[in-house]
Amino acid sequence: MSGASLLQLFFSGLTIGSIYALIAVGFVVTFSVTGILNLAQGEFAAVGALTAASLHMHGAALWVSVLAGTAAAVLLGIVMERAVIRPARRIDLLSVVIITIGVDIVIRGAALMIWGADPLTLAPFTDRPPLHLGGATLDWQTVWTVAISGVFFVALIWFFRTYQGKAVRAAVMNHTAARLVGIRPSRLSFYAFAVSAGLGGLAGTIVAPITGATYDMGLMLGLKAFVAAVIGGLNNAPAAVLGGLLVGLLEAFTAGLISSDYRDAITFIVLLLMLFVRPSGLFGRTAGKRV
Repeated sequence: MSGASLLQLFFSGLTIGSIYALIAVGFVVTFSVTGILNLAQGEFAAVGALTAASLHMHGAALWVSVLAGTAAAVLLGIVMERAVIRPARRIDLLSVVIITIGVDIVIRGAALMIWGADPLTLAPFTDRPPLHLGGATLDWQTVWTVAISGVFFVALIWFFRTYQGKAVRAAVMNHTAARLVGIRPSRLSFYAFAVSAGLGGLAGTIVAPITGATYDMGLMLGLKAFVAAVIGGLNNAPAAVLGGLLVGLLEAFTAGLISSDYRDAITFIVLLLMLFVRPSGLFGRTAGKRV
């Protein structure tokens, strides 16, 4: 295979990897703050993509549609936290995780009833000819995907260095101590679901011009982003970004060098290996216990 073909595979992997990374960070934010593994995370991407695509197809401006799609996902995350997660917090965490699976199914079914089974389209963010680098073609949507994702990743790192970010980390480490200094974990849970849903919705609106928007797109996006989060560590947002990029590149090179039939399988093989070899992730922090 030529160098240009390998570079093309790299661009493809970087694009989808950035999407996985955004959704994976949503997993990490929710899990770090609440201890809940929200398996409905991928559906925020689907709702964001479908909302943006349907509005744009009905005449709304592109950027208005993108913002509305992201906002719809945020609203869905808030409703989920208030109506489902908060009332269930008194039961064990495993039951809450099972509840999020139920929410995932409900959202997907509602999306099918609202938008139907046919894919919707969203225009690319820039209507320009693609770039040509080293014999490979770089689509402008790829540039937008990497740029927008990068901005949000940098903003997230900056946030965790602010007072509010340190308050979030304090609440994660010790909820009781956080309450004693005036930090309300319940409020942090609200913001965690809003932020994670927003990240998912944004990811959906970014990927929709490339793949289209379908009612069931959140299933695979969520599963692969979960693999990315596990690879990096469910308590380490920057590492989840690296995990997302790794999954995207692994998929692209598997499809290009072996066969596209194996691109999904290789992702879940990696998940199984990680769970067996290093469940805390490549960069995850393991908990210690004094004996």
